[in-house]
Amino acid sequence: MSSEASGVRVIGLWPSPYVIRVLIALKLKGVEYEFVEEVVGRKSELLLKSNPVHKKIPVLLHHGKPISESLVIVQYVDEVWSSGGAPAILPADPYTRALHRFWAQYIDDKLPPAIRTLRATDAAAGDKDQAAGQMSAALQLLEEAFVKLSQGKQYFGGDSVGYLDIALVSHVGWVKAVEKMAGVSLLDRAKVPKLVAWADRLCAHPAVADAIPDADKFVEFSVKYGSFSKPINSGAK
Repeated sequence: MSSEASGVRVIGLWPSPYVIRVLIALKLKGVEYEFVEEVVGRKSELLLKSNPVHKKIPVLLHHGKPISESLVIVQYVDEVWSSGGAPAILPADPYTRALHRFWAQYIDDKLPPAIRTLRATDAAAGDKDQAAGQMSAALQLLEEAFVKLSQGKQYFGGDSVGYLDIALVSHVGWVKAVEKMAGVSLLDRAKVPKLVAWADRLCAHPAVADAIPDADKFVEFSVKYGSFSKPINSGAK
């Protein structure tokens, strides 16, 4: 299916974790799309027209109709492209689905603020230590959640990549980048071994590998754009 035939466009910037998760969802479903790259520090007329409420990335355009907020978009992708042999992204069981949504919201509440502090050049050492501690605590809770939800399988979604996998892995590039930038250990094999193994496995998945560049690229982006890159992690979800 061509992007023209499917009528799918994604407005975004490659370093945004919220954009990354949309791209992963589309790749999992085998949907071809056109990526409309924004310019750092500017908002295109297309973006402002497509998301007049938040005026932020990402936006999915499907046959010209805009959908905003990354987790909403992922759910939309799962519902629209539910046939064709692609596995479901959201769990079928209502209770399990609710748990995945809960943890996805937890991820977006806890990780981005800590990442912003750790990558800020003007943040105090004490603030960075606190952010690293908060991040480590969050990842340990997610390690426990992984054990319960995966039930001994490879992903939060079980045998296949699911909603919570997408929500968390979208932040992994920045987590690895701030480890380098701030000199901290977050995805620590001694503390969260199952989560580290999960991240390694998922980042090698065909639907994920191209969407998440090497950590050095995130570091280079942060150094190059400085304050302009802050909204990458604080944009609409």
